[in-house]
Amino acid sequence: MAKDNRPPAETPEDHILRSEYSELMQKSFIDYAMSVIIARALPDVRDGLKPVQRRTLYDMYELGIRSDRPFRKSARIVGDTMGKFHPHGDSSIYDALVVMAQDFKKAMPLVDGHGNFGNIEGDGAAAMRYTEARLAPVTEEAFLADLDKDVVDFGPNFDETEKEPTVLPVKIPNFLVNGSEGIAVGMATNTPPHNLAEVLEAEIALMDDPSLTTAQLMKYVKGPDFPTGGIVINKDELQEIYETGTGRIRLRGRIETEKGRAGHTNVVITEIPYTMIGVGIGKFLSDAAALSESRITSDILDITNQSGKEGIRIVIELKRDADVENFKNLLYKKTRLEDTFGVNMLAISGGRPETMGLKQVLQANIDFLYETATRKYENLLEKERHKREIQEGLIKAVNVIDLIIEILRGSKDRAMAKKCLVSGETDGIYFRSGESRIMASQLHFTEAQADAILEMRLYRLIGLELDALVRENEETVANIYRYEDILEERSSMTAVLRSELRAMIKKYGRPRRTEITNAEEAVFISKDQDDDREVIYVMDRFGYAKTIETSVYEKNRETVEENYRFHLPCRSGGKICLFTDTGQLHTFKVQDLPAGKLKDKGVPVDNISGYDSTKETVVLVAAQKDLNLYRLLFVTETSLCKVVDGGEFDVSRRTVAATKLNDGDRVVSVHVLSGQQKIVFKSRGGFFLKFPVDSVPVQKKTAAGVRGMKLADNDSIEAVWLLNDGDQVTAAAGEKTVDLSRLRTGTRDTKGTRRS
Repeated sequence: MAKDNRPPAETPEDHILRSEYSELMQKSFIDYAMSVIIARALPDVRDGLKPVQRRTLYDMYELGIRSDRPFRKSARIVGDTMGKFHPHGDSSIYDALVVMAQDFKKAMPLVDGHGNFGNIEGDGAAAMRYTEARLAPVTEEAFLADLDKDVVDFGPNFDETEKEPTVLPVKIPNFLVNGSEGIAVGMATNTPPHNLAEVLEAEIALMDDPSLTTAQLMKYVKGPDFPTGGIVINKDELQEIYETGTGRIRLRGRIETEKGRAGHTNVVITEIPYTMIGVGIGKFLSDAAALSESRITSDILDITNQSGKEGIRIVIELKRDADVENFKNLLYKKTRLEDTFGVNMLAISGGRPETMGLKQVLQANIDFLYETATRKYENLLEKERHKREIQEGLIKAVNVIDLIIEILRGSKDRAMAKKCLVSGETDGIYFRSGESRIMASQLHFTEAQADAILEMRLYRLIGLELDALVRENEETVANIYRYEDILEERSSMTAVLRSELRAMIKKYGRPRRTEITNAEEAVFISKDQDDDREVIYVMDRFGYAKTIETSVYEKNRETVEENYRFHLPCRSGGKICLFTDTGQLHTFKVQDLPAGKLKDKGVPVDNISGYDSTKETVVLVAAQKDLNLYRLLFVTETSLCKVVDGGEFDVSRRTVAATKLNDGDRVVSVHVLSGQQKIVFKSRGGFFLKFPVDSVPVQKKTAAGVRGMKLADNDSIEAVWLLNDGDQVTAAAGEKTVDLSRLRTGTRDTKGTRRS
C-alpha cells in the first residue's frame, strides 16, 4: 500500500491563540490609556489644542466660516466635524466649541459666538440648533493662516477618507495664553491662562537670548492673567511654580466698598476667582448667607447679585457699626472668595505627556515657530524659483516672438512645436527660410517654459505688458534673494518672526486683568473669640473637616466614630496639626473651620492649609496644645523610628518638615506617647516584633531615626501599636489573629517572629 503523505487534518485547537489574561488586560489598558492621553484629553504644547478643538477649528476653516463672513449654525459645524474628523459624539464637539467662544473662560476666545453661549454664573449654552459661530480674527491670523503653505504634516482621518492636520501652525504660545484643563487616565492637566502681550514679550526675549532663566523670563510674564480678573496673593511662590510646572496659586476676588443707604456700608465684589466660574457664584451667595444664619457674623443686612453684561457685581449691605476690614477677611476665610488653583502644566511634547515649566513651554513654541517658518519659506522659495523660470522664458520668447510664431505655424501638432522649443529639433516643421531653421535649432527652453510659451496669450505682446513682465521678474528675483537669506541666516529668520510677534502684540494685546501681589493671611476676629471653649474637630475620609459642639458629639458618638476618620477635642482658639506620610506637618487655626451641624459637609483641609490630598496622606491629627505636653513616636516604612519632644512642633509656619526621610521612604505611623510601655511592629511579610518604648532614643525632628526592626529584602513596616501592660489588643496576620499582649518582648533592631 502506498504511503499517505498528506498533512493531518487541522483540528479546532490549532486555531486557538493562548495568552496570559493579565498580560492581555495590561496591554489593552495601556493602549486605551495612551489613546485617551494622546488623542482626547491633553493638549499639544505646540498649538495648545486638544484634538477635538483642533478638528473643530480646522473644519470651520474648511467650511469657509471666516470672521468676515456670515455666522453658520453650530449644528452644521458640529455635524461636519463629527462626520469627517471626530467620531466621538456631538456633545464633546459642541462643548469644545462653546468653551472656545466664552470670553470668561478663555483669555483669547478662538470662536466668535452668536447667541446664548452660557454665562459666568453657570447657565449653559443654548442647544446647537439655536446658536451660530464663526472663526475669530485672531484664529485666522495666528492659527490657520499658513495651512495652505504645507507647514505642518497632515494625516488620515478615522476612516481614511479625509486628511487633517496633526497640529495647527499656531504662531503664539496658546498653551499658556488660553490655558488648558483636562483629565486623562492617571494624569490631568490644569494650566492657567496668561496675558498674550506678556507671553509674546517673553518669547521674543528668549529667542534673542536662549540662556534666560525662569526668573528672568518672569520680568515679562508676571503671573497668570485670568479673564475674571481677581488677585493672585502668593507672588513669591510663582517662580517655583513656573520652574516645575506644578504648584498652587492662591486667588482672591476683588472687594470694593461703597456708601449705602441711610449711612450703611456696602461691600461690593467686582471680580471673582477664576475657580468660581459657574455654580461657584451661587455657592458663594449661599455660603455668605450661611455666615449670618450660623451666627458667625451678625453684620449682614442684605445680599443681592446685580451681575450682568457689564460684569460681576455682588452687593452685601452691612450694619452701620460693622468692621468692614474684618468682614472682608471673614469672606476670604469662610467662602470661596479666596481659593486655590492647582497648576499642573502637562502637555503632549514629542509624542508623550510631559510636565513643563515656563521656559520649556516657551522654548517648545520657539522651536515650532522656526520649524514652520522653515517649511513655509522653503515652499515660497520653490514657488518663486518656478515663477522666475516661467518669467524668464516668456521674456526670452517675446524677444524672438516672430520665430516662435513661425515654429507654431509650421508644426503639425503641439508636441512637435514643444520639442523644437525644448531641444531645437526642426524635423517636420516648415520654415520660410533656412535662417529661421538654423535659429530654431538653437532654442533651448525648459519644459515649464515651453508649456508657458505655448499657452501665452497674444496680449502679452503689448509693450506695457512686456514692461510689467520685466518688473514682475525683478520682484520675483528680489523675493528669491530674501527667502534664501531667511533660510540661510538664522538672524534673518529671527527678525521676521520677531516682527510677526510684535504685530500680534500691537493688534491683539490688552492690559492685564489679574493683579499679582503678596498678601498676608486673612485673619477674622470673631466677637466671641475670647470664648475659648472646647469643641470637637472631625474630618472624614475625603479630607473635609469642621468643628461640632461637644454636646452634639456626646449625643452622636457612634455616628461620628463610624463616619469620620479623625475626631478629637480641641480649643476653638487653638490650632490643629496634621502629620502626613511625606514627613510634613501642616497647621491651621480651628477658627478657619466652619462650626457646623453634624450633617454639614465642612471644608476641604487643602483649602485652609498647605496639605495636598493628591500627594500625601494624613497619619495623625492632633491639637497643638496637646503636643506640648507629650512626646511623639515616628516610624517609617523602612523601620526607622525615633521619639521627638512635642514642643518642637509648636511652630508658626503653616507647613514644616516634621521628620527627615530618606529617598523612597515614607512615614507609616506617628503616635502620641502617654505612658505606654511597649511598641509592636508588624511587617508586610507577617513578622511581629515587640520591644520596650524606652529603647527608642529621643531625637530632634531633623534626625532620620534608628532602626526598629530588621527587615528582609522587599519587606516593609505595615502597622505599629503602642501598648500598656494588661492591654488586650489583637491584629490580623493572614487568616490568623494575633494577640499582641502575648507576644514575647524582644529587643529593638531584631527580626521578630513570623505569625502568618
